[in-house]
Amino acid sequence: MTAEPTTQPVLDVTPRKIKVYAWVLAGVLVVGHTAVALLLKAGGNTGLTFRTSDQAGMVLIGVVLACGALLFTRARLHLGPDGVTVRNLLNENTYPWDVVQGFTFPEGSQFAHLDLPHDEFVAIWAIQARDGELAVQALHRAREIAAAYRA
Repeated sequence: MTAEPTTQPVLDVTPRKIKVYAWVLAGVLVVGHTAVALLLKAGGNTGLTFRTSDQAGMVLIGVVLACGALLFTRARLHLGPDGVTVRNLLNENTYPWDVVQGFTFPEGSQFAHLDLPHDEFVAIWAIQARDGELAVQALHRAREIAAAYRA
């Protein structure tokens, strides 16, 4: 006789619109800096001398700025048996279920909050106001899963 595996609820949320904005901005930065790099040598006799290394540097600046813009695509919220993992721009932290107080979306805020003890909170960049109804659904689902794990 084999026991059937129990499936534990899991939720993964990523923002929608900010990803589109970040990729578009990254493309504009690379294309714009590449165009400027190509035009550097096309100028007349202005007294400035641009070399190929200057052009490569300009393209490299565009790539670095584009990588910075793509950091906005990293946002993620994961709810699972280990707790709540919040990944924002540069950091990722996991909070065990015993410290999770709940999820809120304060009026006027751009991001949902993970409420922690002692009136502390963590902004959840994965659930953003600009995503509209998708953000509302994600927050409701996060609350349902949190209730299941804390019960």
